[in-house]
Amino acid sequence: MNIYDLIVVGGGPAGTFAAGFAALQGQRVLLLEKNRRCGAKVLITGKGRCNITHAEYEPRRFVEPFGKDGRALLTALYAFGVEQTVDFFEQRGLKLVTERGGRIFPAQGDAVSVQRILQRFLAEAGVEVQTLCQVKKIHQAGGRIDSVVTSRGNFNAANYVVATGGLSYPETGCTGDGYQWARQTGHQLVTPKPTLVPLILDLDWTAQASHFNLKNVRIRATQNGKTLCERFGEACFTRQGIGGPIILDMSARVRDALATGKVTLVLDLKPAVDAAVFDRRLQRELAAQQNRNFANALDGLLPKALIPIFIELSKIDPHKKCHSVTRKERQQLLDLFKPLELPVAGVDGFNKAIVTSGGVSLHDIDMRTMRSKKVENLFFAGEMIDLDGPTGGYNLQLCWSTGYLAGTSAVSP
Repeated sequence: MNIYDLIVVGGGPAGTFAAGFAALQGQRVLLLEKNRRCGAKVLITGKGRCNITHAEYEPRRFVEPFGKDGRALLTALYAFGVEQTVDFFEQRGLKLVTERGGRIFPAQGDAVSVQRILQRFLAEAGVEVQTLCQVKKIHQAGGRIDSVVTSRGNFNAANYVVATGGLSYPETGCTGDGYQWARQTGHQLVTPKPTLVPLILDLDWTAQASHFNLKNVRIRATQNGKTLCERFGEACFTRQGIGGPIILDMSARVRDALATGKVTLVLDLKPAVDAAVFDRRLQRELAAQQNRNFANALDGLLPKALIPIFIELSKIDPHKKCHSVTRKERQQLLDLFKPLELPVAGVDGFNKAIVTSGGVSLHDIDMRTMRSKKVENLFFAGEMIDLDGPTGGYNLQLCWSTGYLAGTSAVSP
């Protein structure tokens, strides 16, 4: 029989929770996933470690980083919040640890451990899973969804949850199918854009330092001399520019600002000390090594990967003795530490974006249940929704919470 109480389209975090928790209420649930197995995107989150959630247990504080629309997430968080997420995984044998910045990871193991737990959850809940099943069409009639047309035949249900993700990391199956179905069923779609994404710099040397992490640095994004945003923490150069946690969190603001003009990043490698104090340190370093070549005098100030780059950018003769470095040259060197200007050429695309901003408008979803306001038996969850947060586990928690709420609401009397 191809008739179910609930059909969930998409086997990512949100879809898995929607299907599993609906099935635990005794409902006949079918989960459709076009990949070979569910949870492909889970495997690449947190650089393969899976940043499960963020250690902020008070829902109203949790939603603050989501911006003005964050309050829309409150009902889902009160229904299934950070505490419930932690309990879910720990009760299934995955010990968790809270790391710097409130990021919660598996204490041992990695994203594969998380994926296995999710697969076991589906099996134990009694969800029927169809993998390698491409949904070709969602058929609507009389203001309701009455069937889904797939590569494995047609399936019918009383209710439907669409949790197909956004457009980020398309190799995991996120190709925007759900957005197309939402538009076809009359929903307003906020234009999807890549977010939490590395920036492309108008520089030719970043690849030389792409294996080095910048720790405890401060970066400001500026336009026409005004600060757009700034962050303190970790970053890293890439082959084409710069990435890392603080860059990802700034990327949406930079992306939007680029539409109106040039943007420059200002990198402070030594934010703990002001320029005058650090200049005195430079003078001491040069004096202590006064008879050495300038190229051999930076070991105490820079990682080896950055030394050739700084020598080139400072325009100081590498063979020049340290005692001969002029005040003007020392100032040129100081300006590389505090501050180093990095002109932005653009942002990377969906293939590098962690999440997608945009999606089904919040105006078209009853966020108390995740039910569509346009189609009475249709629910949305996860990255389908026009809501996204910063790095650090916020976006996965959005998936757990909205997936739970959608699944349980869809099978409630």
